[in-house]
Amino acid sequence: MRDWAHTAVSDLITHIDEINRLNVFPVADSDTGANMLFTMRSALAEANVGVNSEGGSACVAKAAAALSAGALNGARGNSGVILSQILRGIADVTAAAAAESGGELPHIDAATLGASLRRGVDLVITSMGGREIRGTIVSVLRAAADAVGECAQAGEGLASAIVAAGEAAVVALEKTPEQLDVLGDAGAVDAGGRGLLVLLDALRTTVTGQAPARTVYELSPRALQPQSAAERPAPQFEVMYRLDGCDPAAADALRDRLGELGDSVGIAAARSSAQRTYSVHVHTDDAGAAVEAGLAAGRPSRIVISVLSSGATGLPAGGWTRERAVLAVVDGDGAAELFGGEGACVLRRDSAPGDPVTNISAHQLMRAVLDTGAAQVMVLPNGYVPAEELVAGCTAAIGWGIDVVPIPTGSMVQGLAALAVHENGRQAVDDGYTMARAAGAARHGSVRIATESALTWAGRCQPGDGLGIAGDEVLIVAPDAIAAATGLLDLLLASGGDLVTVLVGAGAETDEAAAALGDTLAEHMHDHHPGTELVTYRTGHRGDALLIGVE
Repeated sequence: MRDWAHTAVSDLITHIDEINRLNVFPVADSDTGANMLFTMRSALAEANVGVNSEGGSACVAKAAAALSAGALNGARGNSGVILSQILRGIADVTAAAAAESGGELPHIDAATLGASLRRGVDLVITSMGGREIRGTIVSVLRAAADAVGECAQAGEGLASAIVAAGEAAVVALEKTPEQLDVLGDAGAVDAGGRGLLVLLDALRTTVTGQAPARTVYELSPRALQPQSAAERPAPQFEVMYRLDGCDPAAADALRDRLGELGDSVGIAAARSSAQRTYSVHVHTDDAGAAVEAGLAAGRPSRIVISVLSSGATGLPAGGWTRERAVLAVVDGDGAAELFGGEGACVLRRDSAPGDPVTNISAHQLMRAVLDTGAAQVMVLPNGYVPAEELVAGCTAAIGWGIDVVPIPTGSMVQGLAALAVHENGRQAVDDGYTMARAAGAARHGSVRIATESALTWAGRCQPGDGLGIAGDEVLIVAPDAIAAATGLLDLLLASGGDLVTVLVGAGAETDEAAAALGDTLAEHMHDHHPGTELVTYRTGHRGDALLIGVE
């Protein structure tokens, strides 16, 4: 079950652009693939918690329950709510089967899978207010469930049933333009149904070891025509939140209220009624009223309000305000000023005081790319965006029609090297190549203060020691940060260098302290590396005491 979830995440990343571009219903906001990916990644993260802390379990029901809980807590968008209910269907049925077998369920068969998918159909329809719209993901899910059920009745095994589910899903998916007018007008299959096919194919790959070849579905050119003035404009906002302490009656009243405020209402319940927890979704022009309705029904949290697109193209209202921009992900006030002063748009890796520092998510990255207002965006992740989030966020932004070029910068010092050679006048591919080459040529490392005793490649360190790090390895263990910095500089400059950039972190609490550190390093450079220029900035980043780059 966990292997399937992992494969599903990887396959959704591969197909995210295709799914996003097919997204014309209920709103052409080009995010169905991204939302399914976000939700499935949340499900996988929850399922992996037990593996990391307890070594895992051999029970299918426990893995399915974790996937269901993670998906509900991390559901994004209409498609994410639906996906959470499909996973809940699997969790509900496998839990019942585990109870019948004495507490654990080591295997799942065709009959259990068929019942799980049928339960998922019912839960999805309930979450959407009890109304089934033909030509959507529900139609594809129902076809897959029926195919598995027929295989189970015929006594066929799980592998055969999964293959049959995928083939039935393809047939149902290709019928969706005939069943839903907006899809027929766009010449597109349903995006959610395409995403479901990715999940079913991932299951087939996991169980049989064979990945089926599928058609790449495209959006018809006529779908890109401007929205007619006679058409009803799409709502401005997508509102999502988790709702705790909400009883079923209050959930029904909330559904009615949200139906008055907008459309695409989805209210999905957690598996245990004792939790009284729901995931809430709506498209509306009055985001404030949608949140207030949640306050009347329970305790909203994890509130996400996103601006929906202005029409069928999925592009923000008003078009692009400029041709090209650079988006730099940074940490610290000084870093934001430094990159902003060089003309970059800045996405800060912020957290509240006392909270753990977290990396940038794909959703944050996508919104920041859109907010640049540029048709072409060069992204400098600077080591603060995990690879999967970078791929998902950039691909989601591409689905909005933006030409996004991620530059492989693993540190802010590499980001500065790339930014120094950026030129708006060059073609995007030329500019991206030049920036990537400059980033790659910048050797970089960091100095960190040890927090515990540990054995490193450079010997044992004790709390308070300065650690000189290059790549993922500790190369220097020294009594303090200054000694580690000078040792690391000597290593980085062993093959020469014209310019050394040192970014001073939050450990230097004043400009004077940063200046004194810079003076010490400058003296070392003068004595041991004459002719190499040194520049020092106080960026205030967290984690590493110093970031060092050599160009």
